[in-house]
Amino acid sequence: MEGEHKTHSSIFLVLTALFITCLLISNIIASKLMRVGGVVLPSAVILFPVTYILADVFTEVYGFKKTRLVIWLGFGANAFMSAVFMIAISLPYPDFFRNQEAYATVLGSTPRIFVASLTGYWAGEFSNSIVMSVLKKITAGRFLWTRTIGSTIVGEGLDTVLFIGIAFAGTVPAGALAGMMLAQYLFKVGYEVLFTPLTYLVVGYIKRREHIDTYDTGVAYNPFKLGER
Repeated sequence: MEGEHKTHSSIFLVLTALFITCLLISNIIASKLMRVGGVVLPSAVILFPVTYILADVFTEVYGFKKTRLVIWLGFGANAFMSAVFMIAISLPYPDFFRNQEAYATVLGSTPRIFVASLTGYWAGEFSNSIVMSVLKKITAGRFLWTRTIGSTIVGEGLDTVLFIGIAFAGTVPAGALAGMMLAQYLFKVGYEVLFTPLTYLVVGYIKRREHIDTYDTGVAYNPFKLGER
C-alpha cells in the first residue's frame, strides 16, 4: 500500500544503524589513501557510497520525511564522534605512551576537514534524497534505476565538489584538485551503477515485508522541518 508508517519498524531501525555505521567508519578510514591504477583515492570510497545506496532505499520505501530524520541522525553522530576524537587527542598522556602521533594521525581532523566533511555530507545526502523523491513522482514509481543513478549523480557531485573544494582549495594546484574531484566522483557513481541490481532486490524485499511504498505527495522538501507529519 502507499503511505508511511507512524512508528519505526525493526527493518527501518536496522537500516538506520547500518547507515550511521557506514558513515562513521568511512570517516575514520578516510585518512588511509589507496591507489587504483594511477589514481590515488581515500579508502573511504570503498564504503561511503553505501550511505547513498541506503539513502535511496530509505527514500524509495519510506519517503523523504523519514529519510530526513536518518540524515540528521548521521550528521549528529558524525559531529559527536569527531568532537570526542578531538577531545581524546588533546588529553594529557603519560611519557610511556608512544603512540600519540599515530593516534592523532588516524583519528584526528583539522577544523577545515571537519567542516568540509559535514558540509559535503549534508548537501550531498539531502540533494540525493530530494532528487530521488521527485523523480519517483515524475516516473510514477517506474524505472527505479533512473532514480537511484540520477540522484547519485547529483548528490555525489555536490558532496565531492564541496568536500574536496573546502578541504584542499589553496593547498593543492587547481589541476590536481579538479583531478581529485573527477576521480572520486566517477568512482562513486560507478559504485552506484554496479550495485543497482542489489538495490532492486533490497527495495523489493523491504516493500513486501513492510507493505509500504511511499510517494511524497505534498511534501515540503525542507531539511529543517523535522517535526513535520
